[in-house]
Amino acid sequence: MRVEGPPAPKYLELFDEALDTGGLFGRMLAELVTLDKAQVWLRGWRVILGQARALRWFDPLHVPGLFQTEAYARAVFEADDLLDAEEVQRRLDDRMESQAVLYGDRQPRVVAVVDESVLRRRVGSRKIMCDQASHLARLATEHPGVRVHVVPCTAEEYPGLNGPFILATLSDDVELAFLGGQIGGQELDKPEDLRRLQRTWEATLGAALPPQESIDRLREVAESWS
Repeated sequence: MRVEGPPAPKYLELFDEALDTGGLFGRMLAELVTLDKAQVWLRGWRVILGQARALRWFDPLHVPGLFQTEAYARAVFEADDLLDAEEVQRRLDDRMESQAVLYGDRQPRVVAVVDESVLRRRVGSRKIMCDQASHLARLATEHPGVRVHVVPCTAEEYPGLNGPFILATLSDDVELAFLGGQIGGQELDKPEDLRRLQRTWEATLGAALPPQESIDRLREVAESWS
């Protein structure tokens, strides 16, 4: 006879007792149930990325991870003396793998705002910076789901400079936010937090150049590094 559905807690309790596992299977069931019931924002940024239909991304410190070249990303990670070679490679592989979402069957629409100072600050070699700026210009020109805005160095102080963040709209229209940090990141879903970040996004986008002017600026920056 085949039993449908998950095993009952009492059954697992008897199973643990018979095998003297110290309650291992009971704990496993509890953890699986908790994960299944968890909201998507508790399952990690990669899950959110895979389910997003739209992303609004701002980073005043680096080029957004989805748009980083491999050489630029490696230089970013290698600049952290606390990371050994194995951890650098692990993070690099993870970053490169995450970019597959831009070319999959469910490509999200991505609007990114980059501060020009990020493009002017040398990360690695001059060639790395030239290639990175050129890569951004190509994405903004050729990828149908990507739009890039550049906040010029002439812009005055604006709210986005307080830190990087991402606003994500999932396929079921759930709105989430992700704040970058030195150690991991923070996922937010509270309406008041989302409203504040949406206002910050609007102010930041308002400080940026229009799409074509941003592409021209990216090409100008790439030329300055060549």
